[in-house]
Amino acid sequence: MAPIGKAIEVQPIAFDSRLLPPPNNVSNDSKLYSGIVDPEWTIGSVANGGYVLGLILEACIQYQSSTPHVDPLHVTAYYLRTTFTAPFTVCVRTVKTGSGFTNLTADLVQEGIVKIMTHLIFGLNGPHPKDKLNFTLNPPSTYARRHPLYTHPSQAATLPIPHYWKFHHRVKRTKETDILEKNKVDSPNRTTSSTVGGGGLEWGTWFEFSDKDDRITAPSLALLVDIFSNTPSLLPKSERATTGWYPTMTLSIEFKNKIPPPSHKHAARTVGVYSQGRYITPPQGRHDIYCEVWTAPSSIGEGKPTENWRDDQVCLAIATQMALTLPLEVGEKQGIVNSVKL
Repeated sequence: MAPIGKAIEVQPIAFDSRLLPPPNNVSNDSKLYSGIVDPEWTIGSVANGGYVLGLILEACIQYQSSTPHVDPLHVTAYYLRTTFTAPFTVCVRTVKTGSGFTNLTADLVQEGIVKIMTHLIFGLNGPHPKDKLNFTLNPPSTYARRHPLYTHPSQAATLPIPHYWKFHHRVKRTKETDILEKNKVDSPNRTTSSTVGGGGLEWGTWFEFSDKDDRITAPSLALLVDIFSNTPSLLPKSERATTGWYPTMTLSIEFKNKIPPPSHKHAARTVGVYSQGRYITPPQGRHDIYCEVWTAPSSIGEGKPTENWRDDQVCLAIATQMALTLPLEVGEKQGIVNSVKL
């Protein structure tokens, strides 16, 4: 059990087809990495899907470290089966390498069974020397997206973290009252038969790793885009099903900007998280979540707001996912049945 910086850890190992599911006919450019899914980074008894994707991402970053394309730009993951809190193997393979991008596939395997399949795009997260346009949409453009949280982290009220988040003592979060107000029954955001578009539910928080040595990294962003209140849980009790487990089926992340180094403008281990969901449909309470992760101007409860502090912040990643709504006991059973004692 470890802080996030040590919990996302993989090691390259010698290729061994016996570790992979049949037919084991992987190409010669495949490489294997191994590690252990830390039992602390679980929700209830089930490993957080974003954390597990971070393990795959770390393996792929190591795989690409000696190439011209060292930065993850996009990943799509398909969660086929529950991941055990146990040893795992990641098999990484190059699909295509071009002048600007490299496409990879990476599978997380446990006990010879593929648990998660991913497709990744690597490149350079920043201006490319061959990019003559260097086209962006950033402030001061009036069309640019701005930081979505209302309260500066120095003034935000902290919010207790549920104990079924086994890593609750490793993190902090805050309450964004202005965003939650939009979800109330009497909010102007509610729709009627005359409404055009609109609807949905929103959520936001400042989120911080408690360990002083932790830093925001590309693999930890995979966890951070999966830290939010799912759409069904934001509904009022009159429209909400019983407390549920929300397993992720698919998760796509686009890494928008490089992570800036810690400074008086950017916190080292704190980010702003904003999410939005609009649909809940059959089967099994299937719902969508759109999530953004932004830099933070300070740690939670530290510093003070400066004029136009939002102008210095950048979006690090955006993500979309499809999740289900299942009874909480199903998740507990999955974790208990599938976990292996280390």
